[in-house]
Amino acid sequence: MSIPSLHILHTESSCGWGGQEIRILTEAQGMIARGHQVALACPPQSRIHEEAGRYGVPVLDLPIARKNLTGLLAMRRLLQTLQPEVVNTHSSTDSWLVALACIGLKSAPAIVRTRHISSPIPDNFASRWLYARSARHVVTTGEALRCSLMAQFGLDSGQITSIPTGIDTNCFTPGDKGTARKELNLAPAPSYLGIVATLRSWKGHSYLIDAFASLSLPDWRLIIVGDGPQKENLAAQVERLGLWQQVILTGQQRNPERWLQALDIFCLPSYANEGVPQAILQAMLSGLPIVTTPVGAILEAVTHGETALVVPPKDTVALAGALSSLMHDPELRARMGAQSRVKALSRFSLDTMLDNMELVFRNTFDRSVGARVKIGLAGVPKRP
Repeated sequence: MSIPSLHILHTESSCGWGGQEIRILTEAQGMIARGHQVALACPPQSRIHEEAGRYGVPVLDLPIARKNLTGLLAMRRLLQTLQPEVVNTHSSTDSWLVALACIGLKSAPAIVRTRHISSPIPDNFASRWLYARSARHVVTTGEALRCSLMAQFGLDSGQITSIPTGIDTNCFTPGDKGTARKELNLAPAPSYLGIVATLRSWKGHSYLIDAFASLSLPDWRLIIVGDGPQKENLAAQVERLGLWQQVILTGQQRNPERWLQALDIFCLPSYANEGVPQAILQAMLSGLPIVTTPVGAILEAVTHGETALVVPPKDTVALAGALSSLMHDPELRARMGAQSRVKALSRFSLDTMLDNMELVFRNTFDRSVGARVKIGLAGVPKRP
């Protein structure tokens, strides 16, 4: 018996670009491949609008970059015309516009609110209404985020599910470092420490640069892959420290898997706003040892001393010490990298994420009056 497809609308008001936007497009692409009808509504000037075509995701122009009447009316008209069965919202602005647009709407869609990051949410009546009443289900990218929202808004365990971002295990694999470095025009001889992340302050790039500078290891290079609002500040920091011979700022790259294959160590020293970062999962699948911090839900992906060395956020001395330990111990790097890949393969595949999101959408959408599909989540423990 074939399973009926769902009509799913994703909304994203952010004009930025990072792991959240990549997850939306990857998830939408995967659901389309499974036979569902999926579209994305977003501001025409946003980066996700520009990238949607590469993923084969239909995109709808909507003026929702701001919370205003224009955006609200446009959202309501779209919902009336499109009549999706499920709307998956992702940022604050689009979540509010969808929730308000659904008030009094005949045949209103079921709302699934995905919370990607761990930044604070105002603890007030409006936020409680948004999360506990307007959304039929809440998805978080980590269990720590799930527990935090349950405690803050009094959500029942059945209203909220943790589904970490899934990574394409065929794309992110260990590769020959020499081949990857040749392809990327990197010198073959030095060893490479790297970070692949949007250049935002809380990703901790500045602490990584300071830590790297303090080590004074001429046989190592630091590769910073990504673009973002901190680009000029980081370039100035590298200049100030006289590190242009050892630090490579690549800008935005469409092939992060090749850059990861060229590295010996991956580092993500975030100090805020993380769920389970995609970059860490990608690095794990690439067989890399990791240095990171216990921020957000990062510890749900890595284990200190087994797959990673975990240091306090904003602690340059501790960060330098952890990096030094791995830099001087190739056997430790190899052991941690192998364990990282095994763990990531068992828990963070793309298919696991798609299975779990598909079941949330199905369980959320009421196909007939008073009926609800009752199913557990693949790979996610059932809770009372």
